[in-house]
Amino acid sequence: MSITVNGIDELKKLAGSDLGASDWIEVTQDRIDTFADATGDHQWIHVDPERAAAGPFGAPIAHGYLTLSLFIPLFTELLDVQGVTTKVNYGLNKVRFPSPVKVGSRIRLVGKLSDVEDVPGGVQITVDGTIEIEGGAKPAAVLQSLSRFYV
Repeated sequence: MSITVNGIDELKKLAGSDLGASDWIEVTQDRIDTFADATGDHQWIHVDPERAAAGPFGAPIAHGYLTLSLFIPLFTELLDVQGVTTKVNYGLNKVRFPSPVKVGSRIRLVGKLSDVEDVPGGVQITVDGTIEIEGGAKPAAVLQSLSRFYV
């Protein structure tokens, strides 16, 4: 369920708040193959289901950066900031990939708005995110994301 705020002042009031969890999405072989084509990373562990089945994870796995790239669509399910002119992905402070995402797995984002600070023309938010694997003992990714919202 998305939290909607209107403007920077409302966003500032959310600092320190849990944002909840996104819906689950399935990581399909088609999505993995498309990402491989877009990035040129065709390592067999991702794109060769037969060989990957005999590999260390028993199935193809998503690229770590594919998992990371899904942060934005998952995050938009958690927080909708209205009343700003521009929304910019500013970067990451840290990222870890504790567990691989096997093809067919479902993942979701759990987020916390840990900080909102003023920057020239707007604010920068820090989101602590965990991309969970349904039924998994460890998350697929743990990250701290920075975004800027300009008025």
